[in-house]
Amino acid sequence: MAAKTAPGSKVAPLADRVVIKATEEAEQMRGGLYIPDTAKEKPQQGEVIAVGPGRFEDGKLVPMGVKVGDKVLYGKYSGTEVTIEAEQYLILRESDILAVVN
Repeated sequence: MAAKTAPGSKVAPLADRVVIKATEEAEQMRGGLYIPDTAKEKPQQGEVIAVGPGRFEDGKLVPMGVKVGDKVLYGKYSGTEVTIEAEQYLILRESDILAVVN
């Protein structure tokens, strides 16, 4: 089984890894003060852009539980942030995904 990717995506994850594009939160100002990007909380929600084929367990391929287009919640410090063609992505294992948002 090959990795599944969104149209136009240039990333194909391996094994049980998932590529996520974090959902940007709206800019908020508190008391008229600008909050710089470095002081903001990291987003914990995003959209699945690509999924790997799955992991092998006892010689059998276990398929992924998420699919391209799913909105998911993940741990605050999960995964590895990468930049590809000026776009920020997060690559993490399927087990780091906490829930799928309906």
